[in-house]
Amino acid sequence: MIVCGDDGLAHRLAAELRGVYGEQVTLVVPPSGRRVRQPVVGRARAASAALIDRVSAAVNRAGAGGAAGGAEPSAIEQVVEAAEVTEAVLTDVGADRAAALALVYDDDETNIRAALTARRLNPRLRLVLRLYNRRLGQHIEELLDQTAAVASGTEPGAGLDTSTTVLSDADTAAPALAATALVGTSKVVQAEGLFLRAVERQPPRPGEVADPGLCTLALLSATSNDPAGADGSEGSGEQGPQLLPDETAVAAATGRGTVVLEQVSYSGPSLPAGRGGVPPFASLFSRRLRWSLAGLVGCVLALAVALTIVTGEDPLYATYVTLLDLFGINDPAFHESTGEQVLQLLSGLVGLLLLPVLLAAVLEALGTFRSASALRKPPRGLGGHVVLLGLGKIGTRVLTRLRELNTPVVCVEADPEARGIATARRLRVPVVIGDVTQEGVLEAAKIHRAHALLALTSADTTNLEASLYARSVRPDLRVVLRLYDDDFATAVYRTLRAAHPFALTRSRSVSHLAAPAFAGAMMGRQILGAIPVERRVLLFAEVDVAGHPQLEGRTVGEAFRAGAWRVLALNTAPSGGRRGDAEGAEEARVPASGLVWDLPPTYVLGAGDRVLLAATRRGLAELLGRRRRERAGA
Repeated sequence: MIVCGDDGLAHRLAAELRGVYGEQVTLVVPPSGRRVRQPVVGRARAASAALIDRVSAAVNRAGAGGAAGGAEPSAIEQVVEAAEVTEAVLTDVGADRAAALALVYDDDETNIRAALTARRLNPRLRLVLRLYNRRLGQHIEELLDQTAAVASGTEPGAGLDTSTTVLSDADTAAPALAATALVGTSKVVQAEGLFLRAVERQPPRPGEVADPGLCTLALLSATSNDPAGADGSEGSGEQGPQLLPDETAVAAATGRGTVVLEQVSYSGPSLPAGRGGVPPFASLFSRRLRWSLAGLVGCVLALAVALTIVTGEDPLYATYVTLLDLFGINDPAFHESTGEQVLQLLSGLVGLLLLPVLLAAVLEALGTFRSASALRKPPRGLGGHVVLLGLGKIGTRVLTRLRELNTPVVCVEADPEARGIATARRLRVPVVIGDVTQEGVLEAAKIHRAHALLALTSADTTNLEASLYARSVRPDLRVVLRLYDDDFATAVYRTLRAAHPFALTRSRSVSHLAAPAFAGAMMGRQILGAIPVERRVLLFAEVDVAGHPQLEGRTVGEAFRAGAWRVLALNTAPSGGRRGDAEGAEEARVPASGLVWDLPPTYVLGAGDRVLLAATRRGLAELLGRRRRERAGA
């Protein structure tokens, strides 16, 4: 694997490939004098340089240790300094023999130029590009896949080893940030619009029934009292974590914690899903105005009934006369009875009260129509929502993810022209315009009744200040901070956790969150993500059944291999071939996402099926037929 970049994402990606997937990695970075970009608010050159030096030192020491989980030894082979990724540089680092190349420079043009050169050198090379322009990225992805297809004589996208994947760190970090705000963890995998998380559970007490979730992924170490695996070993067996156990092993493992798979969802109150267009009639007028109109209608009816009793006329005729008196167009009742004269005076008085109410109704309706396309304000009784600070590149993506989960959100943005303002207006999300560090801004966002705070501005100090102030208002508030430097994020997390031990705090670096998605793309498009289990790792992949004898023609029960891989769900999306039409698929749950869970063990996997499965590294390598090169002969 070759990783080329000029910021923290490149180093984090190299560490992810080496530590999680056990791959051999060559890292290409700019020379020392050009390695770090100019500092921005919340970023220090010294901190970034120190981080790079530590990673480089770790790279030079790598090779003595093996990969976690019993994988064959592997490490970052070398660190190459190059000002530009030219054809000569790619040739020197072995791009013609590499399995995958990641181009994660901060400049889109640099990544595109290097990708075109690399594709010409090696048409079979798997490419992963970091591009901010999503539309341009789609065209570049199609162009590079077409180039590889022409060079190899195959159809575009026919082989995963020649795929091109264009990613954005904003898009890849958004699901983890959204999941952290909702459930307090970033151990999530996204599949067909669903967020799946791995949850560690302690052994059930006597008389309790453990909830298996969607499935049991692993049994935790028998000797570890800490679900984080502080005492767990790397091996298998009773003392280490047991990945993908069968039902017999789960039933026999009494007293051991488990890791189960669950779907991430929001169970709190939802905001009305109002979109653009004409607002509903009830929202045209305020509650007070509606009660005023109702009171006037009641007065008219009461006057009509009284006139009917006094004169003995037909009720319809009495109502008509009352309305004439109300609007002042009836003749004065000079020669009528005293009762009729009194009722006419009362009708005239009600008519005087009706005029300002009608005027207020017209003005309020016009104001409602005018503000239908404007930013909404937080409702008065709002509670249990997520306060999102910053509607920049990251904040906009996170906002979209949260609304896809029907989560109520209130945004705070200082710049009324920020890129996420249009998205918030389209999604009808309340927005508070103002500097979050100023007094009263967070209160306007109803922070005292919020479920969580997501501080995603581009300034670390602003995020930290807003989080500390929010904690002073509500000590038990769930807080998620976006911080640039990993060491600074760790220090902030530990300090806030010590100061507020009963509140959940998470500090996240975008490069740290985006690296797993980039690493998964380098392993192939079928890799959806990885979740650590103590000191081992589980991979989630989407695989076409066709061409895999371990799956094709077998039932779900026969395709399951304990400790290697397990079929979790059937993808019934249109591109997945059959849409669950085989025998037994009707018995499963078919959610709107297209994933069919709880497949019966007798369901036969056909060549047109696409399945979501969990696997170990070795199991997935065996299933996909991956052949690793021997390090001695590389």
